[in-house]
Amino acid sequence: MSDIPSSVVLREVGPRDGLQNELPVPAARKAELIAALGTTGLSRIEAVAFVHPRAIPQMADAAEVWAAVAPAPGVGYSALVPNLNGARRALAAGFTDLEVVVSASETHNLRNVNRTPEQSLDGIAEVIDFVHGSGATCQVIVATAFGCPYEGEVPAERVAAFALRAVADGADSVCFGDTTGMGSPPRVRRLTGLFRDQAPDTRLALHLHDTRGTGLANLVAGLELGVAEFDASVGGLGGCPYAPGATGNIASEEAVYLLQELSVHTGVDLEALLEVAALAQEIVGRELPSRLLKAGPRTRLSV
Repeated sequence: MSDIPSSVVLREVGPRDGLQNELPVPAARKAELIAALGTTGLSRIEAVAFVHPRAIPQMADAAEVWAAVAPAPGVGYSALVPNLNGARRALAAGFTDLEVVVSASETHNLRNVNRTPEQSLDGIAEVIDFVHGSGATCQVIVATAFGCPYEGEVPAERVAAFALRAVADGADSVCFGDTTGMGSPPRVRRLTGLFRDQAPDTRLALHLHDTRGTGLANLVAGLELGVAEFDASVGGLGGCPYAPGATGNIASEEAVYLLQELSVHTGVDLEALLEVAALAQEIVGRELPSRLLKAGPRTRLSV
């Protein structure tokens, strides 16, 4: 464990990946959650997605939500887009940091954006050029990187090839998405190592779900291979609307707690983040899966 990074960047994805799987939340409350997250020491927040409202109606108010947010100093905010039209909308709204996604599973990609992965990669190349021409950055997320609920195994070589195509097309960074929580430490090590061998200088992030209870173990596996950027979702919000049974992302507060125990710096105030997790739970009106939200950190003693 001596070779793990001394600090990592956590990107909070609850306002997007979390709330897109809940009953529609009013724009003002979404903006409230984003604003609260900006006070916790998080340095990156994925705020909204500019997708077609028929595809994901929970994100139909993306521009309205972002217009209501006063960005916190020192925090980078990003938006997810599915295509060139979404990129135009995101840039027009003022975002300069975008993510675009392709699934390594053909079935999942067809259900998600009604295109084959190869068609999506062609479109992503256009998005990258357009985004760079506007002075913004673009990360490519390869979804279902560790398995697909429709097809089962997704070869690591196929996932890595998609990521390398994105790098060749100019992606500023790559993220492997465990969209359905099918990852495990050996799978994380294999894919991460395979990609690192071929693109050692490319920024790499992991987007992990805890569907089968392996989310934090997968984080440690990535950490041991030098990955220093991870996605997490406050309270454990999240899932995937196109993958039955794909429950929430790793909880941001649980990730921070574990990283603190490993002496890895995140810059996040854990108690402040737990307060926001409680707010998120109140906003969505249901109990969230975060165990730390229930138990608190080990330093919190009973009175």
